[in-house]
Amino acid sequence: MAATTVPKNRERVGFIDYVSYAAGDFGCNMAFTLAGSYFTLFFTQFMGISSLTFAGIMVFLKIWDAVNDPLIGGIMDSTRREYKRGKFRTFMFYGSFLLFLSGLLCFLPVPGAPDIAKVILCIVGYMLYDCAYTLVNVPYGSLLAAITPEPGERTTLSAARQAGSFLATLIAGSLLPLIIYDANNNLMGERLFMAALILGVIGFIAIQFTCATTVERVQPKETAAQEKFNYFKALGNFLHNRAAIGATLPAVGMFLGTYGVTTATQVLFQSYFHNAALSGFATLCMQVPMFLFMPFMHKIVDRFGKKESCTVGAAFTVLVAVLMLVLPISPDTNGIIVFYVLLILNGVGLGMFMCCMYALIADAIDYNEWKTGRRDEGTTYSLYVFFRKLTNGLAPSLGLVVMVALGYNEALGAAQPADVALSMRYMVAGGYLLSALIEFLSLKFVYNIDKKMLATMEADLHHIER
Repeated sequence: MAATTVPKNRERVGFIDYVSYAAGDFGCNMAFTLAGSYFTLFFTQFMGISSLTFAGIMVFLKIWDAVNDPLIGGIMDSTRREYKRGKFRTFMFYGSFLLFLSGLLCFLPVPGAPDIAKVILCIVGYMLYDCAYTLVNVPYGSLLAAITPEPGERTTLSAARQAGSFLATLIAGSLLPLIIYDANNNLMGERLFMAALILGVIGFIAIQFTCATTVERVQPKETAAQEKFNYFKALGNFLHNRAAIGATLPAVGMFLGTYGVTTATQVLFQSYFHNAALSGFATLCMQVPMFLFMPFMHKIVDRFGKKESCTVGAAFTVLVAVLMLVLPISPDTNGIIVFYVLLILNGVGLGMFMCCMYALIADAIDYNEWKTGRRDEGTTYSLYVFFRKLTNGLAPSLGLVVMVALGYNEALGAAQPADVALSMRYMVAGGYLLSALIEFLSLKFVYNIDKKMLATMEADLHHIER
């Protein structure tokens, strides 16, 4: 495929690149935050599907993920067409239309429909949404490695992406609980459809902005190995790419903990703290500290390295999670304050990894080229997304199963018994501890691109001069 033309005066990465790339994740997270935070509650508490039935549906839908994500990544890597927008932005452009429409379908409020119709709507809506999200997010993530080869710029782009994600969380995650719960802390599901419409339009515009303004400066070298794409070889390369596995596992750990207790956190605020309107600020508390690192990210990673800095941060999250488990958190305003403070401290430890995690997988793409002569951006990133999305899907299902085992009854809504509400408090803390342990162990012992190796790798690939 011929290289795309770099516009005049855009040869080097500048402010517009950071804004443009941040807008992409802002758009994606308009859809993802809504679906990730409220899809389960919408279909269980509002639509009336039982928690165990819903958990089974979500496990089934992950089979679709197994086909969907790597297939689209393979298609991107195997294409030999020359696209006007570049191959990554072309997929994003068309995928954004389907993402908007499928988001509406996911929150169609028909609680009086027959049970089988609700199940079909849940399955079809999520399958279309999942496909659309992949069409947008896989090429979007692959863009980072194509925008620039310079490690510091990639780190800043990764941080900019998190800034876009944070802004979407601020709007979709923090403000929505103020309008979708009634005075008794029960979900008003019909309002989620209007939210999906408004947020969908905003997200669509943001993704289109990214498509129009992003520049792909890094083109793969034309080698004999790249003349014919072999999907199964690329898949094997990922499984043998220690850096890719090491970059994936911490993200899996982070999502396993946070998404595994997402519904439990909502119920915690509904039934333990009795203040569901404040539930959206939980995610916000974890993301705010990330901005402490952003002005200093370039200097920090230049001085200490990405792996080294992220590992220290992950060790701190383990300590905070232990405190969350053992400290007294009372079911009142003081308890909410303690809970928020611990979440902020958790965000301090996690902030370094959140700023760097997309740069880690971009470096893993380079690592694959360094070892095998192939970049395979789409396949590598799509498999990274696949394992993350697999966790995102299975973690809430596993969380629901644990919640039911602890006595949770979705039909009671916010009126859960006191002992069940207390169990949610400890389940949430346990989830964060599990998450922190996986992140630390993966970064410390699996991810292998330390500062010294990265310098050697970049020199061998001649990326600085390319």
